[in-house]
Amino acid sequence: MDAWTEVLENTGMDPLLDRDTSNCSIARTLEIVGEKWTILILREVWYGSSRFGDFERVLGCPRNLLATRLRMLVEEGILATETYKEPGSRSRPKYVITPKGMDLVPAVMGLLQWGDRYRADPEGPAVLARHRECGGRVDVRISCERGHPVPTQDIESVPGPAFRMRSSE
Repeated sequence: MDAWTEVLENTGMDPLLDRDTSNCSIARTLEIVGEKWTILILREVWYGSSRFGDFERVLGCPRNLLATRLRMLVEEGILATETYKEPGSRSRPKYVITPKGMDLVPAVMGLLQWGDRYRADPEGPAVLARHRECGGRVDVRISCERGHPVPTQDIESVPGPAFRMRSSE
């Protein structure tokens, strides 16, 4: 008996349709990074931008929206600020990616990889991701905790420790 059947038999409800989704990790993640400008800021940090003016120039994002998104990324611990000072200017913050932010790189790379395959210009992708050490092209792959490559059709979703059914009220 699989995990979903066990839930179904114990509750009489359909675990795929009647599950409580209020604690969904995907939904909670999208609350933080599920907005276009936020992902584009992360892209620019990954490409090497670190200053407010750089983000504003490259992205064309309205200043107030950019400031809000940067502040949220810092509050969430995805970016951190460091102070820099150019000669003759006042001190200003620059934004650097944190280890928590680095953990988002596979997600952003996955979007890039999908976009390169299905949404690139006819001439090809605008930017290529290469391994700095050997020059090989970088791609996102899924593997299990034991290191086996896992094709998407071989992924199964099963109830986790925080799985719960919606209340029937």
